[in-house]
This record gives sequence, C-alpha cells and structure tokens, in this order.
Amino acid sequence: MAIIAIVAVDKNLAIGRVGAIPWHYSADMKFFRRQTTGHACVMGYRTWESLGKPLKGRLNIVLSRKNTVDGQPEVIHFTDMNSVLSLAEYLRCDLYVIGGAQIYKAFSERIDRWLVTEVPEPAEGADTFMSADFLYGFTVKGVEVLEGGLKVTTYERPERNSD
Repeated sequence: MAIIAIVAVDKNLAIGRVGAIPWHYSADMKFFRRQTTGHACVMGYRTWESLGKPLKGRLNIVLSRKNTVDGQPEVIHFTDMNSVLSLAEYLRCDLYVIGGAQIYKAFSERIDRWLVTEVPEPAEGADTFMSADFLYGFTVKGVEVLEGGLKVTTYERPERNSD
C-alpha cells in the first residue's frame, strides 16, 4: 500500500478558490478518476463539502473535527490522522490524499508519491496554495501529457532507510 497525493496546481501553486477547484479540465477529471477508482481517498472537510457526494468506486475518508458524513455507508469519518493511517494498514489498495491544503500538509511526511497536474492558466482569485517546498525530497519519475495542455508529473520519495 502506498500513500499517494494527487493535486492540480497552476504556475503560482494555486489549488483552490472559495472552497472549490478554480478550473475545470475534463482531461484532469478523467485522470483523477482513473488513478483513484478502486482505492481509498482521504480528504478534508472543505474538499468533502465541495464534492457534494461520495466519490463513486472509492472508499471516501473525511478527516475533520466536524462529523458531517453520518448515514453514508461509502464514507468514513476520522478526527485524526493516526486513525486514517491505522486503517490504511488494513487496506488492500492505495491511499490517495486528495486535498485540501491542510490535509496535504498533515500527510506530507508520509506521502510516497505525488501526481501533480500542471494547469497552464493562472487561477484568478485563488485563495488556497501549495507551499513552495511541497516536493522537497522527491524526484521526478515520469511525465504524462493530457489533453488541453495539461502535464502530469509523477514524483517519488527515494526509498527510506529502515535502519
């Protein structure tokens, strides 16, 4: 099981505007669906709210102090990261970290791989950004070009020493 973060960023490292993704690229949505279907997706409260419903074909994990997912069997709510990581040990799939900024930051030391879609246009009015050093310690492992001028770069953390 790997912990994989998936994010789309513009050249200014913007990822959000008023609790939502500030652009819509069909190719990016298809890529996201292809990568995450059949896996677990952990997200924060605002990301969960922006979706409006569970992601189909995935285990939806909401990490938040607010419990707003009652009565939805496809969704698990946790209030702390350690609970998510404990569950991840039993999953027979990868764990995708899908946002927002606070969730990416919380999992930063645990992420094995980043899938970063580079959006060609700057997001007007963006209010949520990735930190400038979010890829520190990662190396490029591949690039995939999508329709619409999008490029997805895969970054991996070098093997950790198990001394």
